[in-house]
Amino acid sequence: MNVSERISRLRALMAEKKIDAYVVPTADFHQSEYVGEHFKARKFITGFSGSYGTAVITMDDAGLWTDGRYFFQATNQLKGSGVRLMKMFVGDTPTVTEYLADVIPENGTVAFDGRVLSMEEGQEYEEALAPKHIRLSYSEDLIGLVWEDRPPLSDKPAFFLEEKYSGESAASKLSRVRDVMKENKATVHAIASLDDVCWLLNLRGDDIDFFPLLLSYAIVRMDGVDLYVDDRKLDAHIHEELAKVNVSIHPYNDIYRDIKSLDASETILIDPMKMNYALFKNISCSIVTASNPTILMKAMKNPVELENIKAAHIKDGVAVTKFMHWVKTRYDKEPITELSSAAKLTEFRSEQEGYIRDSFEPLCAYADHAAMMHYSPCEETDVELKEGALFLNDTGGGYYEGSTDITRTFVLGSVDGQMKKYFTAVVRAMMNLSRAKFLYGCYGYNLDVLARGPIWDLDLDFQCGTGHGVGYLANVHEPPTGFRWYVVPSKNEHHKLE
Repeated sequence: MNVSERISRLRALMAEKKIDAYVVPTADFHQSEYVGEHFKARKFITGFSGSYGTAVITMDDAGLWTDGRYFFQATNQLKGSGVRLMKMFVGDTPTVTEYLADVIPENGTVAFDGRVLSMEEGQEYEEALAPKHIRLSYSEDLIGLVWEDRPPLSDKPAFFLEEKYSGESAASKLSRVRDVMKENKATVHAIASLDDVCWLLNLRGDDIDFFPLLLSYAIVRMDGVDLYVDDRKLDAHIHEELAKVNVSIHPYNDIYRDIKSLDASETILIDPMKMNYALFKNISCSIVTASNPTILMKAMKNPVELENIKAAHIKDGVAVTKFMHWVKTRYDKEPITELSSAAKLTEFRSEQEGYIRDSFEPLCAYADHAAMMHYSPCEETDVELKEGALFLNDTGGGYYEGSTDITRTFVLGSVDGQMKKYFTAVVRAMMNLSRAKFLYGCYGYNLDVLARGPIWDLDLDFQCGTGHGVGYLANVHEPPTGFRWYVVPSKNEHHKLE
């Protein structure tokens, strides 16, 4: 089936179930930014493969909301699909909730799989759609009914991250989390975000391409932890380590039943942006909301992690220097394409001791493709490197000593004056930010103008953040650290000092 045929089948199910609009977010059951193959429902129903976006299908319209990183890519991938590109944060483009509130009739129904929508988003839908008495149906996985050859959930093995890499035991981390629970007068804490569960218990997995994370949930109690995971992924060593901190293993999907059966006397701490809507709706005990304590804890790297990360960057620098030499000395002597160059860079990284995998899909973009933020080459778009253009490399390596995420732009041969001007503006921007001195209490959005200034001076802008935190063998985009000129609450950016 092509995209239009898939949408037709989806609309037939919607008509059968009297659904006026069906919402398909990007996330998995854990609000992950990047997801495994099983969860790429939005890509399946629209054809758009970017890492960020939400599709809304009505009986006579279809829209794909995404941000400036993906405008070029989405325009190309949506051609002929019948899906409109809705450019977020541009002009008078309505938000998803504004659109739904406008087009759905009184007493209509909006449906989605509540496991892939965050609690906070679900509550926004409730508030926005209540004036028209629009019903939310959050137990409808209609994509699963259309997607006949849907890939299964990953069953790849997990591994334990030893303390010589993590720098802190799970026991110590749990103690710190329980202190925050006490401050919030919570008796239990549910964690649904993969990087937070993995960081807390020093676990890593292979359930999402490039991201060494493990599909799992955790309920932290004062005397133990309930871990919800496919037990087949855990070896004897992991079981031994988890037993030391009183972790009980439960089937992955039992989290919904168990959170529903929590005693009414319990008080549960949850993060509205890091828990799915369906899981939230299953809670019947008292709730206190706050950011997951682990978000700031894992963002503040300990001394062991800091030394390891330096070692990882030295290894990565060796690999990238070899790659730079390889490209510069061979591109005009033998055929090198975006895809073959990405494979060569991965080869150089894999030669380094402690290499696990690339930390995200390599973004190797030549000439016009370099203007498409987050462009990743494929067989259909792959082009050969030639003289007279820029070659962008946004790539990273995952090592036991940590993860890297670096962007380098190579000039191939002679380029025109415009390219030189823009290249130089970016150099000035990076120099400005890297040399900045700032007072305690500054945020990324206080400092972003230092980098963006030379670009704004040219009456130009770039439709993305300037920089972000990087997880230690986890999500390569790690909040709350970030440089951008506006606040993005969905990235857990903080408005006050913690």
